[in-house]
Formats: sequence, structure tokens, C-alpha cells
Amino acid sequence: MVGSSYDVLRKQARTLENEIDLKLVAFSKIGAGSSISSNSGNNNSADTSPLLGEHVFDSLSAEIEQMLEKLSSLNESMSELPTTGSAAMHTLQRHREILQGYRQEFNKIYANHTMRIEREELLRGSGLATSGSPSISGLSRREMYMKESGHLSSAGNMVNDQINIAIETRENLHAQRQAFKRIQTRFNDISNRFPLINSLIQRINIKKRRDSLILGAVIAFCVILLLLYAFN
Repeated sequence: MVGSSYDVLRKQARTLENEIDLKLVAFSKIGAGSSISSNSGNNNSADTSPLLGEHVFDSLSAEIEQMLEKLSSLNESMSELPTTGSAAMHTLQRHREILQGYRQEFNKIYANHTMRIEREELLRGSGLATSGSPSISGLSRREMYMKESGHLSSAGNMVNDQINIAIETRENLHAQRQAFKRIQTRFNDISNRFPLINSLIQRINIKKRRDSLILGAVIAFCVILLLLYAFN
């Protein structure tokens, strides 16, 4: 009983995946504007085709979203069935990957279409609409691409500047480290060349430690005397 239910759900999922695949192909063509450009033979169809294309795009978008939700429900139903074996788990994982790929493709097509519409509206608002002269349209697109290329180039230059600053900082830190090493080496050389100075410094340090011990002992003795006096 469980096996037959799983097979039925799997067949439904495969059928739905094939339908979504075909819908995404049509959705991609409409999103790219191929259906609009094919109707540009006369002026009336050129005026009404954008609205018609948007209507078809929106309706197809809603239909694909419903199909994706249905496919997700089928995958959840298959995962809830008590199946055994690595083959069944692999099949379920494959269906989930296919669903994820369809969603990514749908979101990509929708985002590209939205960007294309925004660019056309921007050109139309600036008086350089794509329905005007082909030379003006081509010029505006070239200018737009040149601006985008300029932005990318400036961003690349900023990244290169930051990298150069980081390299210079690293070199400065390395130079400072080498300078400190040279100074330490010189001090070691001086101490090795003049053993009398080194021994004198050691004697001074020993005397300071001895004086500190004596002073500490005297202070401790005085404190003990004060405590004895206070308690007696």
C-alpha cells in the first residue's frame, strides 16, 4: 500500500516537473521580449503588444508559482511516507534538487524581466524609448553599457587601490620588524663585545634586589613590632 502510494506520487511529480520545464521555456521567451519583438510589424500591434506581453507574463508567472507549490507539496508527501532503501532516498533528494533548480530559474527569469522593463521605462521617460529611431535606441543602449562598464571599471580600480594600500602596509610592518631585529642584534653585539659592562649591569641588578629584600625585611619587622605593641 505504501509502495503504490509512493509510486503514484512519484509519477505525479515527474509529470508536473515536465510541465514546469515547458512552462519555464515559454516563460523565459516572454521575459526576454521575443514575443513582443515578433509583433512589431505594424504600429497598432507595436502599441498593444507590450501590454499583452505583460499580461501573458503575469498570468504565466502565477501559473508557474502554483505548479511549484504543488510540486513542493508532492515532495513533502513523498517524504512523509515510510520508505526504505537508498534508492528511494536518492530519488526524493533528486526531486528536491529539481524543485530548487526550477525555483532558481523562475526567480532569475522574473528578475531579468523586471530589470528589462525598468530600463525601457527609464529610456522612455528620458525621450529615448526603444520604439523610436533604431539609431537613437542603439545609441542609448551603447551609452548605458558604457556607463555600466565605467562603473565596473571604477569599482575594480577601487579594489586595486585597497589591495595596494594593504600591500604597502604589510611592507611597512615588515620593514619595522626588520628594524627592531637589527636593533636587538646590535644590543646583543654590544653586550657580547663589552663583558665588563654586562657584568656591571648584573651586579647593579643584584644589589638592587638585595636592597629591596633588606628594605622589605625591615618593613615587615616594624609592622610586627607595631602589631605586638597594639595588641599588648
